[in-house]
Amino acid sequence: MTTSKALRSPFDAVLCDLDNVIRFYDTSQLAELERAAGLAEGATAEVAYAPERDLPYLLGKISQQQWVESIVLGLTGRVSEVLARELGTALAKAPFWADEAVVALLRRVRAHMPLVLVTNATLELEDDLVSLGLADLADHVVSSARVGVAKPDRKIYEIAAERAGVAMDRCLFVDDRLENVEAAVAFGMTGVHYREPADLREPLSFVLNS
Repeated sequence: MTTSKALRSPFDAVLCDLDNVIRFYDTSQLAELERAAGLAEGATAEVAYAPERDLPYLLGKISQQQWVESIVLGLTGRVSEVLARELGTALAKAPFWADEAVVALLRRVRAHMPLVLVTNATLELEDDLVSLGLADLADHVVSSARVGVAKPDRKIYEIAAERAGVAMDRCLFVDDRLENVEAAVAFGMTGVHYREPADLREPLSFVLNS
């Protein structure tokens, strides 16, 4: 756990990332397509998540289909246009699931204090949460696509703390990306760099044991 200062008393809200903490994707179909096309596994994601393609999508400036078309352009010359679109669609439509252990922990936390999801997400997020059965998981959801700013920009952390009704230095922030955690700590929050559910048990122990 990375902390900005030693905790002298419990924090008053939990701000938690979604992807790779709660939600995980099954990209096995995409990997099979890449192998069949003679591409290295992860090649499509490398193109798709380049900032010039990914950031407009995460800020709600382009639709999912427009994002897929940008992936097609990025793969031009490596595979046919038809295959590039198939690869982009396989990434965009990859099935996903929720880690029930983490969900259970967070539901227990929410019984004691505000829980806010803070995620670099797309305009599909609300429907995705419904399909996961998690529309009621958090008190608030701060999505980059809705607020127009993405982590690690300070503004999105300020929005999340404001919606929680808690000062930034009284928030616990959880994220799988170290740069996002380091930003939270720089802004006065307590940070947890998430890799597995066990990473949550110590910082949340005072709530889980109450």
